[in-house]
Amino acid sequence: MFVFMVNTVRFQAQAVKTYTVRSMPYPAKLSRESVLDAAQQLVEEQGAEALTMRTLAERLEVRPSSLYRHFAHREALLWAIGEQAARGLQQALQDAAAGQPARPALDAAARAYLAYARQHPHLYALLLTTPPELTPEQLAASAGKHLWNTLLALVGSLSGNPDDTPNAVALWTFLHGYAELERSGMFGASGPQGGLDIGLNALLGQMEGEAPAKT
Repeated sequence: MFVFMVNTVRFQAQAVKTYTVRSMPYPAKLSRESVLDAAQQLVEEQGAEALTMRTLAERLEVRPSSLYRHFAHREALLWAIGEQAARGLQQALQDAAAGQPARPALDAAARAYLAYARQHPHLYALLLTTPPELTPEQLAASAGKHLWNTLLALVGSLSGNPDDTPNAVALWTFLHGYAELERSGMFGASGPQGGLDIGLNALLGQMEGEAPAKT
């Protein structure tokens, strides 16, 4: 409040405060891809626990309600990020194996799997996200299914069995277990002491031994 005099008449005037109002971006301009990219970045930085629709909306500078136009709930968003992670891991396996004979290709793909888990621990964790209710057709088209098919094809190229599910499961179990032990620090300061090479050589040697003899 301040006071001033005009022609001996005393007036009181209320000080007026001014505010700058930042308008929120119009939700229609928000794409599913931009929401997913921002959510994935948040998860990469802080883990899935940090992802809420409100924190994501703050990052995108939109209202939380605008996110629900693209994802029905948080679980659907986490599933979509997990699908992105599956695509990234699948590409890593394919790139590592490209142009190599069967055994070196599978060995390189296995090490690429572990490198991805090491470099993207929060995204890797979402590969185990429970999927929403999917039809058999949707499940068959999912990125997780394509990732499995890539691993199965690499295993089949070595063992000679294009549908070698037992060996593919054995390899995936070994790789996932190794990745989790490494992530949790269970190997300790001394490291795995060559355990990765021993395990991979045993598994790949078994697959190679099962391959039909070449005539």
